[in-house]
Amino acid sequence: MKISVIGTGYVGLVTGTCLAETGNEVVCVDIDKNKVQQMRAGEVPIYEPHLDVLFERNIRANRLKFSTSLKEGLNHGEIIFLALPTPEDEDGSADLQYVLGVSEEIGRLINTYKVIVDKSTVPVGTAEKVYEVILKNAKCEFDVVSNPEFLREGFAVDDFLKPERIVVGSSSERATQLMKKLYKPYVRSGNPIIVMDEKSAELTKYAANSFLAAKITFMNEIANYCEKVGADVDQVRRGMGTDSRIGKRFLFPGIGYGGSCFPKDVKALHKSGKDDHYDFQILEAVINVNKNQKVVLIPKIKDYFKNNLEGKTFAIWGLAFKPETDDIREAPALDIINELLSQGAKVKAFDPEAMPNVERILGNKIVFSNSMYDALYNANALIICTEWSIFRTPDFEKIKKSLKNNVIFDGRNLYDLEDIKKENLSYYSIGRETIIS
Repeated sequence: MKISVIGTGYVGLVTGTCLAETGNEVVCVDIDKNKVQQMRAGEVPIYEPHLDVLFERNIRANRLKFSTSLKEGLNHGEIIFLALPTPEDEDGSADLQYVLGVSEEIGRLINTYKVIVDKSTVPVGTAEKVYEVILKNAKCEFDVVSNPEFLREGFAVDDFLKPERIVVGSSSERATQLMKKLYKPYVRSGNPIIVMDEKSAELTKYAANSFLAAKITFMNEIANYCEKVGADVDQVRRGMGTDSRIGKRFLFPGIGYGGSCFPKDVKALHKSGKDDHYDFQILEAVINVNKNQKVVLIPKIKDYFKNNLEGKTFAIWGLAFKPETDDIREAPALDIINELLSQGAKVKAFDPEAMPNVERILGNKIVFSNSMYDALYNANALIICTEWSIFRTPDFEKIKKSLKNNVIFDGRNLYDLEDIKKENLSYYSIGRETIIS
């Protein structure tokens, strides 16, 4: 099939590349000329495991092409994916200016039947708005479909090629059949293509992400309470996770969620509720608790250093909001760094992928280290913000030799308490016993 993807951000690039991988001819369109030139040269502009292999293979096979021309993209594709930014507005709502702006151009340019697919995460009723905007100028038939993505950063290629489910919001049988044909190669194992109305499909994405954010946040609340009463959150988590009604996933406590999806989607659904005179009280609690959770280590750090961080140097391991990505949007590490800097402290940081992105924001306000151990040299303490695999089995002797104070503040509970007790380190984590050496 001939497919066009408008927008080559995270979702657009993964979508276009993975669609090309099953033999489709894909044109990806972006207004950034330098980015398009870079992709034509075979350079992947984002970090996502395994994407580079598929990207290069499909460019070589001439199935994946790039253009700055919307007209070229529309002439090529029978199915047009809109993978455009929907950034958070000041009031928490999703900003639809890019989606609706491109939709207006589509109405003027299409001259044969097209299926326009909302792939971006958008509020309920967006498909209807897109249809109305295109209809103003369209001189041919078209359909608008909602097809939300469920891609986890770090696992996006697998999630696309082997989806647990595909949600298609469509009121057109013609469009539905085309979408089923497109996705058939991805559901050969029997996972469902779920067809529903457009509004339900739009809400499904927000509901799923908000539920997971609430699950994470609830577990963080439990962890904080564990510290108050002397319980161990790891034991509580195991006891909860074996209940099949609850499940083991998303029960790991830490310093809050971040990224491009959970924070934005929770706020957008909360704002949509307000617009429709419905108060999502649970989402308001999730937003507030997560905001506080991001800096839950700061009081522990202040307490250890007797409320004086002036001139102290802190090593930070992990800047991305999660491992296996370079995405720093809403990353808890940034909140911690800003709080430390405001207290007069210095920061040395290491992350396998995200340092260039942080450097674009913070410049020379912090030091970026060449390795995880370089960051420790002459630092007063180590703070762990992201659970990258390379941090899981460190050389504790190197840590102790490098740090001025043998103390770790672990925001991701990477280490077993019994192991830490043998290392003669002070160790603060989330919802567990504090170890003082």
